[in-house]
Formats: sequence, C-alpha cells, structure tokens
Amino acid sequence: MPELTLAIGNGLTPDISVYPKDEIKPNFWADITRFEKPPLLAIEIISPSQNIQDLLEKAKLLVQSGSKSVWTVEPFSHSIWVTTENGTKLYHNTIVESGEIKVDFQKIFGSDISLSA
Repeated sequence: MPELTLAIGNGLTPDISVYPKDEIKPNFWADITRFEKPPLLAIEIISPSQNIQDLLEKAKLLVQSGSKSVWTVEPFSHSIWVTTENGTKLYHNTIVESGEIKVDFQKIFGSDISLSA
C-alpha cells in the first residue's frame, strides 16, 4: 500500500507499506485513513530535500512499533539501509531480503553507478 498512514504517534506514513496478501483489502468507497497494524516491511525512498538521519530515526520507530524491517532507499548512490530489531545495515546495489520479500536493486538501479552530471 503506498502512502498508508499508520496509527503510530501522530501518524507515520511510509512511502510503501507491505502487508500479507489478505491483510488489507482496498475499499475505494471508504478509504483507510489510519491503519492500526504495522506493516511487515516499510520502504522509504529518500528525495533530495529529505534528511537521511530523520528517515533512519523514522525507521527505528517503525521497527520499535512492530514492523519486521524498514528499507531506506537512496537512489542517487544506490544505497539501501535495512533497519531491523538487530540494528541498521547498509547495502549498495545488491539483492536485499526481508522474510519472503526479495528485491534485486541492481535491476532497479542498473549495474553502473555514475555520479557525474
């Protein structure tokens, strides 16, 4: 679910919230405004105007509130911070897994990293 507000604090809204297939059923007649159960996986995608430290703090809060894993993705450098109850690890342009969820970021970013304009 994209942009689903969670009932954590004043409401946290990850860019993407991943739930088991039958956990949430979209209802286009009555939109969900705040969801009580934390996602298995939350994904945050950093934009140029966002602070990485703020998003990593948000990731910790999501994990403390019951999410199994939070991926904080920085597309420019092809970096993925994975936050779990065991801490945060940094990955670059590789396959990242959380339970049964697996994403090959090389396919998303491409294999070449070019930081020049």
